[in-house]
Amino acid sequence: MPNRLAHETSPYLLQHADNPVDWWPWSAEAFDEARRTDRPVLLSVGYSSCHWCHVMAHESFEDEATAAYLNEHFVSIKVDREERPDVDAVYMEAVQAATGQGGWPMTVFLTPDAEPFYFGTYFPPEPRHGMPSFLQVLQGVRQAWESRREEVAEVAGKIVQDLARREIAVGDAAAPGPEELGQALLGLTREYDPKRGGFGGAPKFPPSMVLEFLLRHHARTKSEGALQMVQDTCERMARGGLYDQLGGGFARYSVDRDWNVPHFERMLYDNALLCRVYAHLWRATGSGLARRVALETADFMVRELRTEQGGFASALDADSDDGTGRHVEGAYYVWTPEQLRDVLGPEDAELAAAYFGVTEEGTFERGASVLRLPQTTGVFDAERIESVRRRLLAARAERPAPARDDKVVAAWNGLAIAALAETGAYFDRPDLVEAAVGAADLLVRLHMDEHAALVRTSKDGRAGTNAGVLEDYGDVAEGFLALASVTGEGVWLDFAGLLLDHVLTRFTNPDSGALYDTAADAERLIRRPQDPTDNATPSGWTAAAGALLSYAAHTGSHTHRSAAEKALGVVRALGPRVPRFIGWGLAVAEALLDGPREVAVVGPSPQDEAARALHRAALLGGAPGAVVAYGTAGSDEFPLLDGRPLVDGAPAAYVCRNFTCDAPTTDPERLRTALSG
Repeated sequence: MPNRLAHETSPYLLQHADNPVDWWPWSAEAFDEARRTDRPVLLSVGYSSCHWCHVMAHESFEDEATAAYLNEHFVSIKVDREERPDVDAVYMEAVQAATGQGGWPMTVFLTPDAEPFYFGTYFPPEPRHGMPSFLQVLQGVRQAWESRREEVAEVAGKIVQDLARREIAVGDAAAPGPEELGQALLGLTREYDPKRGGFGGAPKFPPSMVLEFLLRHHARTKSEGALQMVQDTCERMARGGLYDQLGGGFARYSVDRDWNVPHFERMLYDNALLCRVYAHLWRATGSGLARRVALETADFMVRELRTEQGGFASALDADSDDGTGRHVEGAYYVWTPEQLRDVLGPEDAELAAAYFGVTEEGTFERGASVLRLPQTTGVFDAERIESVRRRLLAARAERPAPARDDKVVAAWNGLAIAALAETGAYFDRPDLVEAAVGAADLLVRLHMDEHAALVRTSKDGRAGTNAGVLEDYGDVAEGFLALASVTGEGVWLDFAGLLLDHVLTRFTNPDSGALYDTAADAERLIRRPQDPTDNATPSGWTAAAGALLSYAAHTGSHTHRSAAEKALGVVRALGPRVPRFIGWGLAVAEALLDGPREVAVVGPSPQDEAARALHRAALLGGAPGAVVAYGTAGSDEFPLLDGRPLVDGAPAAYVCRNFTCDAPTTDPERLRTALSG
């Protein structure tokens, strides 16, 4: 018989709806039940494409004996971290403070007042590797609850007090200047892996936001070292197993330092951020590899992640059926030499094995290999390789596909809108721009209410009930601003402004300028979450700072610019010390130092060829964070178009920066030069 999760929209919660555990969703009613029955709360947090979440669910939450113990002695709450990042953030902070590490599944035991007192992540069904079994943990927690209640209350109270002291106040800290950004570059150089690209050791995550900072730093300072780190990292990621050599798109991270073996789940946010990085790398260098990867990644998102409603689904699972009924990580993507021969025949299989690095012993598990491009020398017949690739892709499509999490998350769709709009514009792919517009339309129609307040998620055309958090407002505004620059439709600038009004009034501390992850009127948790560091995605803090700065450049709003500058005070503090974890903040700071530049392109009509050439030159200019307004002379579509006439009847571009404007130009090449200097 299904439990209470059967009525939820989250695919992750629905995966647990048939568990024998009597799960509750996060709700006041669950805590009321804990108080009424005097039981502690088990809080289990995960997400649908999390491999170890599935493992623990199968081993423990589907086990009748474990479930019976839980149902008798605990109130069990299941949370999808992607739907409730605020709940996840508060308790993950507690887990990391107590244990020095964190991850998912996250397992936390709470009092009926939601105060945490014992923590962990994955627990096995039997004791192993020095870890207690999950049942042993449950028994220990129950015993402490029943016989050492005062001690439990003391621990919980101390943890809550410690969390409350972690309030971040930027005070009068100014935005970072050239010196701090130079120190950040030096710090990244020290952590850079010159042999393999990327930063740090295994596991290795794609450093998309750091790469954006390095590209912008190069654009502003012409630092060859910054550009070289981007080029080498992007090439090694694209040639490794992290990248899907057949279908395009990136896996979540590499388990090794060489980018060879990925953790196979595929997230919308990674692909959106990386698509944009490769498009910007092409803009800076003309790299053919960057162009190919940007387009293939964009096509992957549209083909594999676009929902019927026009939004983009959150993720594809790491696991899938290996053909024998077993769910195995990577089964959909890996190949043995025998499988190559079955599809391609002996000669082409030998070519494919050499080209994609497939070996008899395998580079992954059970003799299978992850496809890579290990050959940096030698000549391959391009047509024959393309034929091999097509046939392998067609054969792979016959395999059982990984499950898709169809949940549409506002923030991540904002990132996808920005990436698809820019990639479509750069490479003359109007279909990609149309996909971006379709997702933006869905967000306006389904995720925004009449006051322009956002809900975090939707699924199957049905809006969720969880309020948007700061990253939703920041990333969606970022996507709308990119769409405004690409399409010349000022309505997207207007929508971005409505979202940023919420940032200013509901998420910002009016005294210090510090930002919070949740709105002032959001559900009260044991602490109001607040995290400026960029992890898998831009933090809400830095995403909002970037959108505020771009909106200010478009409109001349001192209020928005001042809020962006105050928010960047935290980047001044963190950038020189931990540059790997504030990459988007550093990228926004680069835009601030460059102006950012304001470009207005006017023509007799949006379809005029000369005007379109100037518009394209403006989009390809590369100045950090430059904003572009495109329309007809005399139009009120964008504030930047006001008072911008044609020049001798010809389309013209106007470039301004720090309250100073260049003479207008009618020459695309001159415009490009002005935006690269």
